[in-house]
Amino acid sequence: MNMHPRFETARASAIREVAVVSKILTDLVRTLELIESDIAAEEERASISDRSDPKYPMLARSLIERRNNIKMTIAALEQRITARVQGVATATDQRPRARPAATLRERPCPSECLSSNGDARPVFSTVESRTRPGP
Repeated sequence: MNMHPRFETARASAIREVAVVSKILTDLVRTLELIESDIAAEEERASISDRSDPKYPMLARSLIERRNNIKMTIAALEQRITARVQGVATATDQRPRARPAATLRERPCPSECLSSNGDARPVFSTVESRTRPGP
C-alpha cells in the first residue's frame, strides 16, 4: 500500500519520488558494475570468454542474464524520472498564474472611507493613535 502524507502537493510528491528513484538508480548502477567485474573474473578464472563455447561458465551465463535485466530496469527507471520531471515542469507551466493585486483605484472603497458628500477620502491608521501597553 502506497502511503501518502495527507497534505502533500503533487509537486512535492514528484520531487520525493524522483529522489527515491535516483537513489535506487545509484544502487543499481553500482550493482551493475559489481556484476560486470564478477563476469570478467569468472571468464578469467575459466580462461574462456566465448559465450557460445559449451564450456563457458554457468555462473557467468547467469550473471550476464542478471546484468541484462538490471540494465532494462535502469532504462525503465530513467524513463520514469524523465516523465515525472517533465510532468512537474508541465504542471508548473500550466498552473494558473496569480492575478496581480488590484491597484488602489480599482479597489472599491468601503463605506467608512466615504466623506459626507460621497467623495472618497483616505483613511489612515497611525501608530500614535493606537494604545500600547506601557513598558
